[in-house]
Amino acid sequence: MTRIALIHALTHSVAPINEALERDWPAATRMNLIDDSLSADLARGERGLDDAMHERFQRLAQYAVDTGAQGLLFTCSAFGPCIEAVARRHAGIPVLKPNEAMVAEAASGAGKLGLLATFGPTLESMPPEFPPGVELELALAEGALESLNAGDTQRHDDLIVAQARRLRDRGCTRIALAQFSMARARSACEEATGLPILTTVDSAVRALRERV
Repeated sequence: MTRIALIHALTHSVAPINEALERDWPAATRMNLIDDSLSADLARGERGLDDAMHERFQRLAQYAVDTGAQGLLFTCSAFGPCIEAVARRHAGIPVLKPNEAMVAEAASGAGKLGLLATFGPTLESMPPEFPPGVELELALAEGALESLNAGDTQRHDDLIVAQARRLRDRGCTRIALAQFSMARARSACEEATGLPILTTVDSAVRALRERV
């Protein structure tokens, strides 16, 4: 039985990826590690992805590996360098950044890509992960994550859809939803914009299944 460790920095990421795995790879055994203070500390701090933050990721990864995990998937997109360091240390197993697979899929398309996030630091850490030549238009759905934290899922989705429409109006030919927690708004964004909507969740499951 394949054991996959899902490592979360936001509690809202847990349900979308577990639902996708249950749907598309039900044979995989899942374990969920959650430290929601990671994103909170990053958002309110001035130290960024410093040595202490890197060490926290290494400890989480090592714990997962020690339990027998055969693949690691991190689900918060603002910690790319920390995850890359984990991948180097555990080169013998697949270690995926949450957006890695979606970036690869998006890079194969044509036209301007709208990158839409609900967590501000993601729009700083994620764009450098795209290869040269991919034209990006960035947008932040301000207040969406706070609405989700408060249990107002409809306002969360509405704020994302509003930004998706703006990205379409700026000439984007497709839109990538940067957070796992945003996957719930995919259908609404597709209906509102008529554009292809990429999610980190679905892309990650496809890639992880191929690599393990």
